[in-house]
Amino acid sequence: MSKIILEARSIRKTLGRGAGKVQALRGVDLSLRRDELTLLMGPSGSGKTTLLLVLGCMLAPTAGTLTVCGTSTSNSDKEALARIRRNHIGFVFQSYHLFPTLTAAQNVQLALDIRGEHGRRAAKKAREALSKVGLEQKADTLPMELSGGEQQRVAIARAFVANPSIILADEPTAALDGDNGRTIMRILADAAHERQRAVLVVTHDPRIVPFADRIVEIEDGRLVNEESGGPERLRMPKAVAFRP
Repeated sequence: MSKIILEARSIRKTLGRGAGKVQALRGVDLSLRRDELTLLMGPSGSGKTTLLLVLGCMLAPTAGTLTVCGTSTSNSDKEALARIRRNHIGFVFQSYHLFPTLTAAQNVQLALDIRGEHGRRAAKKAREALSKVGLEQKADTLPMELSGGEQQRVAIARAFVANPSIILADEPTAALDGDNGRTIMRILADAAHERQRAVLVVTHDPRIVPFADRIVEIEDGRLVNEESGGPERLRMPKAVAFRP
């Protein structure tokens, strides 16, 4: 069995106050393993994104324990949580979160800048990351000149460039058509299997189920079902495949 690198136990999260208080997570247990792509599925309001933010150390749980790459987040302050994120976690979002005035390469390089890597070495790494997602010819292109699928691939390259152990993706295919969605999922699946990463994809998109090694369902803040996936492990043409 692949090594567990993220483990959440009895995670609870309360959002809001007073009459607006909501129990977003109600005692969630979840482990992520290397070489595994896990889908977290559930209806709107089920707690998917809240759980992703807790696992990514962007929200502190109200109760429960979280261990990331052997480090417990209990009693961690904001600076300690930020350090865990920088060292171990890459994020991919539905809306790409690219800076419109920066080129594709510059957007990717930002992930290195915040980790203290600058100059020619960082620029080279950014271009190499774009090459791994098939965008080496688009390195100097602005986001507005890229398609939605290409922008998402830039965002994935940014998540990969610092070589994190864990990739957390929030609805990465929701804004894309079927072909582009499958391209994104092939890249994420290859990243998990070829580079021994743990990849968690939050989604309500049934089209991407074939790419999962494991499917976890959440409802009303509780995990209600877990099953092994039947991944096709489809490979992309070399021009656009993730190449470790």
